Amino acid sequence: MMPTPPQGWPYQRNPAGRHEVRFLLTMARALHTAGTTAQRLEDSLALLARGLGLTHAQFFSTPTSIMCAFGELEYQETHLLRLAPAGPNIGRLSKLDRVVSDVLNGVISTPEALQAVEVIEAEPSPYGTLVTILAFGLGSAGIARFLGGGVTEIAVGGLLGIITGTLETWAERGRHLARVYEPIAAFLAAFIATSVAALLGPYAPTTAILAGIIVLLPGLVLTNAVRELAERHLASGTARLAGATMVLLGLIFGVALGDRTATALFGSVREVAPAALPWWTMAIAIAAAGASFVVILKAEPRDTGWIMGACAVSYLLAGSSVRLAGPELGLFLAAMFDGVAATMWGRWRDRPQGVVLVPGILMLVPGSVGFRSLNSLLERNVIAGVQTAFAMVLAATALSAGLLVATSVAEGRRRVRRSSGAGIRTGEYRAVRMPPSM
Repeated sequence: MMPTPPQGWPYQRNPAGRHEVRFLLTMARALHTAGTTAQRLEDSLALLARGLGLTHAQFFSTPTSIMCAFGELEYQETHLLRLAPAGPNIGRLSKLDRVVSDVLNGVISTPEALQAVEVIEAEPSPYGTLVTILAFGLGSAGIARFLGGGVTEIAVGGLLGIITGTLETWAERGRHLARVYEPIAAFLAAFIATSVAALLGPYAPTTAILAGIIVLLPGLVLTNAVRELAERHLASGTARLAGATMVLLGLIFGVALGDRTATALFGSVREVAPAALPWWTMAIAIAAAGASFVVILKAEPRDTGWIMGACAVSYLLAGSSVRLAGPELGLFLAAMFDGVAATMWGRWRDRPQGVVLVPGILMLVPGSVGFRSLNSLLERNVIAGVQTAFAMVLAATALSAGLLVATSVAEGRRRVRRSSGAGIRTGEYRAVRMPPSM
């Protein structure tokens, strides 16, 4: 015979408990669609549940779902949320962080917080469609300079970025296009870049192609996957790693098909080394990449200066570290510095450290290395492909290790008020560890 449920069981009998459960479910969905990694999402929800007085709460997250269980084991109530994988949305992350702070500090009630989260989820990007498309082009032009491109590569890469951004906006409105968005974008990029080389003269089309689809490369996803595996979050890490691999394969297939199609129509092309550009063009490229990240990551406009600064510092630090200590140790040191600096910034500004951490890490992720590896394998250059793939794995591992060490060295703290089973009440403040928001 099952024992009688405890008196005042909040999850099924107490209306206040129902509000809190619904708020947690809504917050879980909102954080997931903001691109939070599994371990950070689970830690954040567990902290929030404790602050709301729900002592018996468990959470399990994967890239495509969240399971939330409330109540003691024999009376547990479980909820399943099926969700699509999402990229980082640091503007939404900032707004959700403010809601969490207000709830835990007793500034707003749980029903008010629930309504606020639903409004945040329904809000469109703070930037219009045209600005978003232009940001893709600006970012691709800047990346083309990072890759050593000349004027032609930068111009073609910027054009391909605009095409990729246009497809991105269409994919957000149509579920069917979203399923094949990456291969189509890669096909168009390769077809146009190769056609330009065949019709207008030789240049480095590979650099332009890579710059045009750089935003689609799952470098950040790969880094997060390795990080989750290192944190023993095996289900989410394995799923994220498999997803990143499939995206890479789709991009490589699209590039190969586009290149072969253009070659069949216009003949073979000759790739020449890009012309060298002055050193000051790199500063313009860094600024362009930082400005594009503000729009692509849907950051709040007030964070533009911080994001551009984080991109510049991260890129310069990575370059110096790699030259002095080699690629693996250099990326490890750069990622560790980014993590510690972002945590200190978050503590100083009382903001999620992901606001500056995500753009900084994006300047380091090895997505282009994975692209080159699979492209070498596709061209039957097995030795070069395997060597490049190994370098990609080492780079992702170095970044993940640096972030994990940074989390251990300087973890953010926030002040919240004591809570009871009835909700938030005024009282003494206590320090509670807030997991990094990334």
